[in-house]
Amino acid sequence: MVLAHTSKVVLGCVAFGIFWVLAVFPSVPFMPVGRTAGSLLGAMLMVLFRVISPEDAYAAIDLPIIGLLFGTMVVSIFLERADMFKYLGNLLQWKSRGPKDLLFRVCIVSAIASALFTNDTCCVVLTEFILKVARQNNLPPQPFLLALATSSNIGSAATPIGNPQNLVIAVESGISFGQFLLGVFPAMIVGVLTNAAILLCYFWRYLAVEPADQERGGVVSTGPELVGDDEVTSHRFTPARMSHVSSLNPDDFDCVSEPIIRSASVNGDLRSRSVNSNSNAAADADMQFSIRSLRSSSMSHEMLEVSTVPVLDGASSRKFTRTASQQRSVIIEDAPPSSPTDDEAAANGDKDKGELPEVVEKRWKVLVWKTAVYLITLGMLIALLMGLNMSWTAITAALVLLALDFTDAQACLEKVSYSLLIFFCGMFITVDGFNKTGIPNTMWELVEPYSRIDSARGVALLGLVILILSNVASNVPTVLLLGTRVAASAAAISPASERKAWLILAYVSTVAGNLTLLGSAANLIVCEQARRAQFFGYNLSFWSHLRFGVPSTIVVTAIGLLIVSSY
Repeated sequence: MVLAHTSKVVLGCVAFGIFWVLAVFPSVPFMPVGRTAGSLLGAMLMVLFRVISPEDAYAAIDLPIIGLLFGTMVVSIFLERADMFKYLGNLLQWKSRGPKDLLFRVCIVSAIASALFTNDTCCVVLTEFILKVARQNNLPPQPFLLALATSSNIGSAATPIGNPQNLVIAVESGISFGQFLLGVFPAMIVGVLTNAAILLCYFWRYLAVEPADQERGGVVSTGPELVGDDEVTSHRFTPARMSHVSSLNPDDFDCVSEPIIRSASVNGDLRSRSVNSNSNAAADADMQFSIRSLRSSSMSHEMLEVSTVPVLDGASSRKFTRTASQQRSVIIEDAPPSSPTDDEAAANGDKDKGELPEVVEKRWKVLVWKTAVYLITLGMLIALLMGLNMSWTAITAALVLLALDFTDAQACLEKVSYSLLIFFCGMFITVDGFNKTGIPNTMWELVEPYSRIDSARGVALLGLVILILSNVASNVPTVLLLGTRVAASAAAISPASERKAWLILAYVSTVAGNLTLLGSAANLIVCEQARRAQFFGYNLSFWSHLRFGVPSTIVVTAIGLLIVSSY
């Protein structure tokens, strides 16, 4: 393809350059509008400069990819509400044998979770949880944050639904879910294990455990425990804006200034975990003391107020604990003292008989609802493995979950990242306009003779081009710019080579995100979530990521290329 008219080339480069600057550096001083507005600005300029017609601009938007993104987002939201990530968090700590074991678990769990629920979702939900675990065990957060970010990127390469660029590749290439999984999964597993080994070698001295600590279970404990187990296992992701939360899930108590009413059974459970007393009055006093101690240690910036209010009958009283801070105000009302009958029922193990029928009924409803969410998600994965249309499979699963909730879908749909969907629409138009200038084709024609995948040198050069371009232009634009060209070059060799070329592009463009902090949105999510964590904040700097990211990315990419190219 020859270059277009000079004016079209210049104006197209200007529009694409503005898009690139705002996509890579969303907070530039002269125009801090962010990535989403930057992609729309690039698309608008492509149309205004007549690089692309309005009709072609609308046609450039790939609706199957947008639909697949939307469906996977909704499914991930329901899995988060069904405590899937809470169970993953519990798995990280279950019988942990020390810091090195914990680091290895973070790598494995985050890789598998990102392959099924996208790397961005995995990083959003698990970042603050990992910070709390590190703080609880007095461990440095940096190795665990790097393990989360890098392993999520590597793990997401295994499936078409793991990250946005894989969605694009799966739709454009027509490769089925099963073929994609078989082609990349072995390289992903080896890559995650290699990355974990490099992490352990790099941070071995920081994760060393004294023999005395190993006898206590391998957890370094140089000071008082600052984070309670309940806070670690009950962390839930709260979106930036939520007008209301209405669901069957009893743990959806994230709203600001919302009173939290704890039932007698939950209160009794807290009492049994904090003290072991024969007196109900002493148990109440000790429980209030433990709450005050926990709040004062892990939430030092909050003010706590405990008040006792008499009930109308005058024979008993109720305790209210108010925790106030600049960020939130939470009121906890203690349940009334349990009666001797309730204590006897609990002592005899007859738990359901000591509770109200409404509580038992709600518990069963929640259990049935969670089971349905997991079964629908499993059905979606089976349908994808059977080769059904990926976009409509994800949308169908999302709509079934919305209908199953039996509530207004607004609260759930508000959590969908519409800014990402709009970013993709603008990016499709901008990249399509840049392709019409002829520059990408001209540049590819210079490299194509030396990057054919029928030789080891060609595979290495192709991997290097993808690696560099993914960090310069971001991974999704790289896939849009190189995808059809790489596939066409490989198709001239054989149909099997075409599929191999798509898989190489998927793996390398994903792992390339580990090279620098700016190489992947998942890296930025981990960095920002860690920096903004209210009580466990940690600054993961660009250079600290680069020192580990460069050697890890080069080694993992080289090993993965050998495995994928031999598929």
